[in-house]
Amino acid sequence: MAKTNGSASTGTTPAIALALQGGGGLGAYQVGAYEALAEARLLPDWVCGTSIGAFNAALIAGNRPEDRLEQLAAFWDAISRPDVFLPEDATALRYLHNAVSYADAVMFGQPGFFSARNPFTLSLPDAPSQDVSFYDTTPVLATLQRFATFPVGRDASVRLSLGVTDVESGTARYFDSKRESIEPSHVLASGSLPPGFPATAIDGRLYWDGACVSNTPLDEIVARSGHAHLVVFVIDLWSIAGKAPRNMNEVLWRAKQIQYASRSRYHLDAAVACARLQQAAHRLGEPDAAPKDAPFQRLDIVHVVYRPGPDQVPGSDAEFSRQSIAERRKAGYADLKAALSKKPWLMEKSQAHLGVVVHRVENGVVTAEPAGAGQEAPAPAPAEAGHS
Repeated sequence: MAKTNGSASTGTTPAIALALQGGGGLGAYQVGAYEALAEARLLPDWVCGTSIGAFNAALIAGNRPEDRLEQLAAFWDAISRPDVFLPEDATALRYLHNAVSYADAVMFGQPGFFSARNPFTLSLPDAPSQDVSFYDTTPVLATLQRFATFPVGRDASVRLSLGVTDVESGTARYFDSKRESIEPSHVLASGSLPPGFPATAIDGRLYWDGACVSNTPLDEIVARSGHAHLVVFVIDLWSIAGKAPRNMNEVLWRAKQIQYASRSRYHLDAAVACARLQQAAHRLGEPDAAPKDAPFQRLDIVHVVYRPGPDQVPGSDAEFSRQSIAERRKAGYADLKAALSKKPWLMEKSQAHLGVVVHRVENGVVTAEPAGAGQEAPAPAPAEAGHS
């Protein structure tokens, strides 16, 4: 497996991890991000995903390196419908096109992914937990089988972890290919976001989308990695900064952005604080205070944030037009290329003594900062989804 150059801070070859967030149709951005990584031959040792990130993660881990991009693209093609591509400068028409695509998904579902239930069943006073939702998600199980090899287990070339929420206990957990064989049902469980999607039953327990607790699966990587130098690419589908809304649709979209992006920042800072405590305990000669897999000598987090264009509608996470999928993939590729061109995890030697450094990537701009709570949010981009 191809790797990065050696690390000046640890004298070792960094391990590569990929943390993929949830965000529905926005997840096509992650396909472009992986494309840039694969082109640079930075193949991940570990892929950890939540929600739509779990689907992309399973497609990466469940295919040979030379097949991954083709299978990722084929999966996204299979869960979308053919549509009319409009010129990039036709912003108003593209916005209208995407709004119609969103409405179509809400009313009828997506092929090979989910289908709308009979509205009559939603009025029943009581029903099995796996039937209580607006949509039926069984179609995607067969789709996953078409584009990835299951089960994904210990013998896979890439470690796979999927974040879920236990419905009854309300706690988060991770299915991990080092501990259990990952089947399509595990992937679906990670993407079972209520009330749209029903709970998924595995071994007698019901699970909802991991985003119900944490949409950014970084904490699992920090807690269980045993690598001296780890570079984690966090592919963030939600921007914490944005313009003030001007209508009710934009209010709903902006509220959703803040809900997910602020929690992502919180979980990122919490994971970094945990890593630093592990390092401090180890330096003080208290190895029992840290997990056996820890600590890191250096942890570099490349935090890449998607900024949707002006033609993206407020419900973009439920909008799966092929035009939007192609646009998001292109954006993910461009942003990762910008990050990879600078190789910040190798160049920021002045901060290596901190042990943990976060490199922010937005709109192609890369900045490095010691991670911690209270970081200021980046300035709003000139164009946000919903502002056409």
